[in-house]
Amino acid sequence: MCGTCGCSSDAVLTVLVPGEAPGHSHDEQHSHDEQHSHDEPTEHDHRQHVSAGGGRTVMLQQKVLAKNDDLASANRHWLAERGILAINLMSSPGSGKTTLLERTARDLADVVPITVIEGDQETALDAERIQAAGSRVVQINTGAGCHLDADMVARSLAELNPPAGSIVVIENVGNLVCPALFDLGETARVVLASVTEGADKPRKYPHMFRLADLVVLNKTDLLPYVEFDVQRYAADLRQLAPKAALMQLSATTGDGLRHWYEWLRAQI
Repeated sequence: MCGTCGCSSDAVLTVLVPGEAPGHSHDEQHSHDEQHSHDEPTEHDHRQHVSAGGGRTVMLQQKVLAKNDDLASANRHWLAERGILAINLMSSPGSGKTTLLERTARDLADVVPITVIEGDQETALDAERIQAAGSRVVQINTGAGCHLDADMVARSLAELNPPAGSIVVIENVGNLVCPALFDLGETARVVLASVTEGADKPRKYPHMFRLADLVVLNKTDLLPYVEFDVQRYAADLRQLAPKAALMQLSATTGDGLRHWYEWLRAQI
């Protein structure tokens, strides 16, 4: 049980390899280089702390986040030693994360190896799309969980074993709240938004956007058909996160994707 948001921490990993049938599903505890331990507070522990009073509940939340940060630091060290670029891709459901990853995997297949950690509450539908695009992918089904955490990413990295100098994209669970709280050990945080969601998202979900290195505004091909003030959106983002870059593209038509690929190469 997550002491921060109350969601379940039981995740099931499924490995999908291009050209092969879906791999195995399991909930065993994996680690890379045997760095990580798994002693999260149990649901019983959580109930005890909650019933004991608000102060102790806060202490438990701090403990969960502190342990996650330790694991994230180990992930970051593991990735840096291998020269791997890790992108934490976050958005609302339906913003186009998987479509963007499909295009990216196909278009950069001859440039740099791309592996994907796919987070969803249920099904392997998105992972199968990524697999069909030619990338190795681990599907994490979080069940009642609303976000990925550093331990899930550590186990996924052990399964994927991405090559040195490659890109790992972590497609987080569709959610503009909880994923922002959990460091995964990523190199950069990318928030994907779409024009169909409305231009008020940076103001409504400031923590998510404040921590972004890059905000990608997707589905720009639909701008003529929706009410979306791009200038207001950009102004709100500059006020909230002045260091975050803003990029506009359409993952469906391909317009603007060149800038996305250039940004990825620059991070490498």
